[in-house]
Amino acid sequence: MKIIVDCLGGDNSPAANVGGALKALARYGDLQVILVGDEGPVKELIPDDPALKDRIETVHAPGVITGEDKPTDAIRLKKDSSLIASIRLLRKRDDVSALISTGATGALVAAAILRIGRIRGVRRPAFCPVLPTMNGDTVAICDSGADTDVALEQLVQYAVMGSLYISQVFGKKSPRVALLNIGTESEKGDDLRRRAYPLLSSTPGINFVGNMESRDLLSGKYDLVVCDGFSGNVLVKTTEGTALELLRKLKKDIFSKFRYKLGALLMKDMFEREKEFMNYQNYGGSVLLGAEKIIVKGHGSSDADAVAKCFEQAVTMEKNDMNGKIADALRAAEGQGDNGNV
Repeated sequence: MKIIVDCLGGDNSPAANVGGALKALARYGDLQVILVGDEGPVKELIPDDPALKDRIETVHAPGVITGEDKPTDAIRLKKDSSLIASIRLLRKRDDVSALISTGATGALVAAAILRIGRIRGVRRPAFCPVLPTMNGDTVAICDSGADTDVALEQLVQYAVMGSLYISQVFGKKSPRVALLNIGTESEKGDDLRRRAYPLLSSTPGINFVGNMESRDLLSGKYDLVVCDGFSGNVLVKTTEGTALELLRKLKKDIFSKFRYKLGALLMKDMFEREKEFMNYQNYGGSVLLGAEKIIVKGHGSSDADAVAKCFEQAVTMEKNDMNGKIADALRAAEGQGDNGNV
C-alpha cells in the first residue's frame, strides 16, 4: 500500500507530517509513503535507516497554499505547491491508494473534485470528522464543510456513506444515524429537513433514529449526524470551541485560590485523562467520503500522532475497500432522493 503525504500547509509542517508518516511505517509493514514538499527540509527529517530506503519516496514541491488563497486560483496558479503536486500524483499513479494533508481545506476539496473526481453515483463528496462523546464513544458528522448548499439526495447519500465509514473503520454494527435539526419531531425544520426525514427512514442500509438537536451531539445517543456542510461546520467548530473555552476557564478558576490548587493536585490523574479524552489529535482527520480515491484531511494544527492517526484511517479504509462498498451501497439505495433518483 502506498500513501501520499502533503508535507506543507499545516501549523507544524513538515515535522508533524514526516513524523506521522514514520510512525505509520513502523506500524504497517506493507506500507510505503510518498512525501511531497520542500525536499531539503523533508529529507533532513528522515532517519538514515537502510530499512526505510525502499519505503520512502520524496517529491519536490516547495510551494504552499494558505487559507487566504482562493481555492480555484490556487489550483490554477500554484502548480508547484505540495497540495496540487500531491493531487496530481494521486490522479496519475494507479499504485497510490490515498492522500493525507493538513493543508488548506478549500483548495483540497476543490482540487479533489476537479482533478480526482467522484465515485460513480456520488453527487458531491462530504467531510466526515469524528468527535468524542460523553460516554467514552465517538460521533461522526457528515458533512462538516465540503458543500454548504445541499440537495435532498445528498443528505441520503451522506447517511449511506457515513454509515459504511463508521461500520468499517470504527467497527460499529448498524450505526445510529440522526438528522441535525431544530427539534426531534419529524415535522420540525425547513422544507429540506422535513422531506429528508421520511426518505432517511426508508433508505435501505442505514439505521435512522430520527432528528437530533445540536445540544445532544456529544450525548452518546448517536453514531452519525447527517447535515449540510454549513450547519455541520458550525456545529463542529462551536462544539470544539466551547470545550476549549470551558477547559481554559476551569484552569483559570483552579489557579485562582490555594485550596482549589490543592484539590486539583489530588485530582491530577483525572484531569490528565479528561484532557486526553477531549484532545482532537487522538481522533484522526476528516475523511472526504465520495472521492474517487481516499483523502484524509488532518487538522491544521495536527502533531505527528494526529497525522499517524490519519494514516490509520486511510489504511483501514483501503483494506476494507471503502470506495467499492460505497458504490455498491449507493446502487442499493437507488430510488431515494430528488425525483426518485440518487
